[in-house]
Amino acid sequence: MDKWLENITTVAEYKAIMKEHKPTIPQLKALCKARDLRVGGKKADLLARLQESYGGGAPAAEEEAVEEVEEADVDAPAAEEEAVEEADVDAPAAVEGIHADGFIAIVRHEDKVLLLNRSEMVADFPNAWDGIYGVGDAADLDAVKTRINDATGISAESLTHVRTGTARGIEFGNRLNEVVPILFISDTAEIEPKTLYDDAIWVDPGFLNMLSPDEVKDADEAVMQERRTVPQLGEMYGDVSTFLFVVKTTIGREQKIAQEIRARLSGTGSLESVQGEIFAVIHPHTMRGYIFVEASAKHHVEKLIGRGGGVTTPLRGCTKVLPGEAPLQVVSNYLEPKAATEGIDVGCIVEIRVGHFKGNRARVTEVSEGKEEVTVELFEAPVPIPITMRADHVLVTERVGE
Repeated sequence: MDKWLENITTVAEYKAIMKEHKPTIPQLKALCKARDLRVGGKKADLLARLQESYGGGAPAAEEEAVEEVEEADVDAPAAEEEAVEEADVDAPAAVEGIHADGFIAIVRHEDKVLLLNRSEMVADFPNAWDGIYGVGDAADLDAVKTRINDATGISAESLTHVRTGTARGIEFGNRLNEVVPILFISDTAEIEPKTLYDDAIWVDPGFLNMLSPDEVKDADEAVMQERRTVPQLGEMYGDVSTFLFVVKTTIGREQKIAQEIRARLSGTGSLESVQGEIFAVIHPHTMRGYIFVEASAKHHVEKLIGRGGGVTTPLRGCTKVLPGEAPLQVVSNYLEPKAATEGIDVGCIVEIRVGHFKGNRARVTEVSEGKEEVTVELFEAPVPIPITMRADHVLVTERVGE
């Protein structure tokens, strides 16, 4: 602590020091700590607490001095001052480990991401969707968990740290702040938005940048509406987690293209830079004309298939990456194991897809779910003969009641 702060003994000396030296927030917190005072709260709270400790009484009489110190406090980061005043959180006197002005904690529960809506009274990005913004050392996970608890009510015991990303520059008005994304998993979905926030929702990661159909029930679902978020929220989520992207392919070449993409990821050269950004290539056998790629950002997928410019050779049969991110529920519908007999009932009209009777139409007379077989009778046969075959060898063309 500075020597001129240690020498304060009376309220008169305190006032003179405040006026002459105009201490920064870290200096005020160091002085509070030395006098066994609480170091959290707004800057005005720190000044008031110190003044009272020297016998100066209530802070109301010193509003002018407080205002003067706040205006002249150019040594403290602007982001720290504003966030402390807005959120009333405890920020450490110095940032150690990860150099940044603040952090955004992103919380997931199962397959959903927590978004909080900033109050319209907040100076920066009012009514914008956000993670949990805080000021302080991003490496101090206990402090980050405390901030999450302050903003959501989720206890520290319910949170598990997954990953910390690198800082990104975000513009706050005329300031550029370094903000670190941090991913946590929560074992509870119960939340109560507080501090900067007045609303909260759990969304599929695919709807982090776009509004989900549930949020625009009266709108045309074919027209995607962009979600208003704090700058780079989607990019910061990609820094610590992944999105699913849909790649359009030539029908019938899906499996071949998926294999070629995996081969590119295992090679060297210009694609080495994206190998750590692509995490999975998924081709559900029941999906035609598309494959899924799990990645941190769309431009990595475009580079991988040679559709993002640069020197990468375009991958034959891959035309483009569809706009936006795919909701997890879309791919999960294809990945969940289903019985071959699902959707086939007695009386359905089917077309036989393999064998000697390929192309013939028949009526289902029996369904054996345990064996995943169906028994059918051909329409064109002079004498109806029951034929038993695997359920995945027939295609339903007309259902019962249609």
